[in-house]
Amino acid sequence: MLENLSERLQGIFSGLRGKGRLTEDDINDAMREIRMALLEADVNFKVVKSFVARTKERCLDAEVLDSLTPAQNVVKIVMDELTELLGRTDSKLVLTSRIPNVIMLVGLQGSGKTTAAAKLAYRLQQENHSPLLVACDVYRPAAADQLQTLGGEIGVRVYRGDGKDPVKIATEGIQDAVDNLRDVVIIDTAGRLHVDDEMMDEAEAIKRATKPDQILMVVDAMTGQDVVNVAAAFAERVDFDGVIMSKMDGDARGGGALSIKQVTGKPIKFISSGEKPDSLEEFHPDRMAKRILGMGDVVSLIESAVKVQQEEIEQEQTERMMRANLNLNDFVDMNRQIRKMGGISKLVSALPGGDKAMAKGEVDEGALDHMEVIINSMTKAEREKPDLLNGSRRARIAAGAGVTVSDVNQLIKKFNETKKMMKKMMPAAEEMGGKKGKKGKKGRRRRSLPGMPGGMSMADLKKLQDMMGE
Repeated sequence: MLENLSERLQGIFSGLRGKGRLTEDDINDAMREIRMALLEADVNFKVVKSFVARTKERCLDAEVLDSLTPAQNVVKIVMDELTELLGRTDSKLVLTSRIPNVIMLVGLQGSGKTTAAAKLAYRLQQENHSPLLVACDVYRPAAADQLQTLGGEIGVRVYRGDGKDPVKIATEGIQDAVDNLRDVVIIDTAGRLHVDDEMMDEAEAIKRATKPDQILMVVDAMTGQDVVNVAAAFAERVDFDGVIMSKMDGDARGGGALSIKQVTGKPIKFISSGEKPDSLEEFHPDRMAKRILGMGDVVSLIESAVKVQQEEIEQEQTERMMRANLNLNDFVDMNRQIRKMGGISKLVSALPGGDKAMAKGEVDEGALDHMEVIINSMTKAEREKPDLLNGSRRARIAAGAGVTVSDVNQLIKKFNETKKMMKKMMPAAEEMGGKKGKKGKKGRRRRSLPGMPGGMSMADLKKLQDMMGE
């Protein structure tokens, strides 16, 4: 999503950086190109007009034109304005002291509302809440069955009621939450293929009956700028509090994501990429602006790594990795940790220029799985002591994994490079963990796991990208 816009903007800035000084004509030309790029990305034309006007006014300031790095100043201004366009500050989901909290989801049919309800329930469950899903879509065939299936997959109770009266189901669902000690109720309402009075009347009736603490509108990011008209209609009738932008992993132009906050005044609270329950993420305007401008989102990558690090790590494995004394079992563990962070594609896309590399197909998303198949073809002794892998052993492993000896050799080469990188990073990892590391279950000191962002420089991250994506 938004890759084309990102590529266009980076091309515009690349042209500006090639000039020692910028003139007013240079700024005018750049603003014209930015206007066309935004319009082609299906951003609302009124939003584009005001965005370009504000950006141009700031770029024509004498301090910008007369500075030693005018092009960098222009990039900074565009990033600031993009952040403003997307919401400026984070807008988190805030739960009240009411028990249970009631969250109502609205939106058109096909926007991903039911899936978003399950993802939100999963997220709240991970934050130590006890959510209840309420199926109020009684019109779409198998809508309640879908919610029941999704709820079963994540271990969240689903209330279906009589399957006939949405308002009755919603109110009974809240009582069911009280009876079963659930502290959050998520109401999945019905949608239509377009905005109509019947859908709006029903949404208003559920709102009056349940008095929700939060109303979130689920928006399909692939809809384009027409989503603004839909959001405006919902804002007028049910006055929602924020937006969940679904299908951010799609290949549409994505102008709706850049338009909705400016037109409706409602913030984007979450974005969703993929079908997995954990694919719902908090929306950070500044990070999205940096992604659009090709600067990556290393902060989110670090947060994912920290989340993985918080899981229990055996002391023996940690100490071995701190000494850079890796074996091939550790290599498999690293693979699994990267999977928990969202996979190699998410790791690479968070790096500067990563989205472009992904779009061009320069990253092999199956590289880690390919490595694991080869490692699983080794004996226990070979995995623990890779130095045992002579020519005949490598030939046997290649035959067992259905690959060539060259593939096995390449794996061992990458393993040795990773080992060297771990050794290089060992002092930083020790400094991070050191004597102040938190105690584990048996009173043992736990240190930060080396090889993950935090003890890892940008150069190391890029090297890891190159190693895993070859």
